[in-house]
Amino acid sequence: MSDGNQDGTRISPQDPPGAPGSRRLVVIGGGISGLVAAWRLVRQVGDAAEVLVLEASGTVGGKLAVGQVGEVTADLGAESMLARRPEAVGLLRELGLDDDVVHPRAASASVLSRGTLFPLPAGTVMGVPVDRSRLAGLAGILDEEEVARVGQEGRREAFRLTEDIDVASWVTYRMGRAVVDRLVEPLLGGVYAGNADRLSLQATVPALWQRARGGRPLLDGSAPVQQAGSGGPVFAGLRGGVGRLPLILAERLEQAGAQVRTGVPVRGLTRTENGWRLETGTADVPEFLDADGVILAVPPAAASRLLGAEVPSAARELGGMETASVAVVAAAVPREQLDGLTGTGLLIPPVERRLIKAATFSSNKWRWVSDENAARHLVVRLSLGRAREESVLRRDDAELADLAVAELRDVIGRDVRPDETRVVRWDDSLPQYEVGHLDRIHRIREAVAGVPGLAVCGAAFDGVGIPACIAAADRAVHDLDASMRIDLRTLAAGPRV
Repeated sequence: MSDGNQDGTRISPQDPPGAPGSRRLVVIGGGISGLVAAWRLVRQVGDAAEVLVLEASGTVGGKLAVGQVGEVTADLGAESMLARRPEAVGLLRELGLDDDVVHPRAASASVLSRGTLFPLPAGTVMGVPVDRSRLAGLAGILDEEEVARVGQEGRREAFRLTEDIDVASWVTYRMGRAVVDRLVEPLLGGVYAGNADRLSLQATVPALWQRARGGRPLLDGSAPVQQAGSGGPVFAGLRGGVGRLPLILAERLEQAGAQVRTGVPVRGLTRTENGWRLETGTADVPEFLDADGVILAVPPAAASRLLGAEVPSAARELGGMETASVAVVAAAVPREQLDGLTGTGLLIPPVERRLIKAATFSSNKWRWVSDENAARHLVVRLSLGRAREESVLRRDDAELADLAVAELRDVIGRDVRPDETRVVRWDDSLPQYEVGHLDRIHRIREAVAGVPGLAVCGAAFDGVGIPACIAAADRAVHDLDASMRIDLRTLAAGPRV
């Protein structure tokens, strides 16, 4: 049998592990976590081992993708990354992409409250007010009584939290339910597509968890806490789209001698005397691939299925993790229909009972998008879908786009009629960091650490943002190194004999 066709549909081992020069490290999953893990492996072992990435879908990138809407290129998945964490900007620097790093234009977003748009207030962390001097900015979003309730937060007993709690319970106790409904929910919904009544305070808003754990009020008169790092722009993007990053990584991997194969779902994972055996192909015509080490960089359900036989405790934990499905409707809108529209976008909390949860005015937010077709169109991205509320996504693309655009017309009061729309669906794409999430992740990693030649990473572990996924990939490579029978760093000295 051949080692693989160009489309990656057939694979089989060249040499069984144990023969000289046959070291093989396999990364299952070609999203940003898997590609970064493979990149780290290649840089670490050089040509002393084969590094292979297997991706079930037809393309790499996971939730990162660029595409055309009308004549304009735009991000159709995640469009930005935290710039105050070092992982993503560091990777871009490593890849020589410094000159392509861009930052959003300095324009504010809005939030819909009781049918009216208001500027998103400053001095908050994930929508929670933490700066007393900025309370005036809450007016309109919250009524007078609700703003007064926030201002009285310091009078409530600030006992120390010793166990994780959902975001809504703690913020409601400290500041009232209106803060949750009208400020926290739209922001959490944008990041996690989740519900504040179930999401973990410890895992999703660690800065506020630290205050609660220390018995400090949320509104303690100090400046807003920084969620990661300090100074400089909060967010960064990539000229031409963040979705370019996985494509560039895949290209660099192949230039470095690694293989990236798409259209290759892994159906089974079994331990062998010398490592691992991966089953691919079909149920009728299975094919097998042997590896010395494996990194799983796939969504929770897929990881649970693959680990079921060999690491059942980790499989159960991963199988119990919920995910949310979301969709993006990208619209190319004639410029004159949005003439004079300011701001980078708007957020819509669930309490407003709208189908769309956010709109991003991409041409306002990113200069490179507006430069794509400055004379004709502006790009607007509309986001839909939350955990346990995906019924809206059951509509076909045409109906979903029509409903989303109709809601945008109603919210901003403009007769928006796009020349073209494009719907991109991200099914089961966002893991839900529910109460106790960090303990769950600790148990998964502890179970996997007991199995030689195996590590895990992905958006389910340390955060759903790009920097967090990169950090999880870095840790997976370290964990794989620690769990293998031979130190990966010694491979660079030459193959085993």
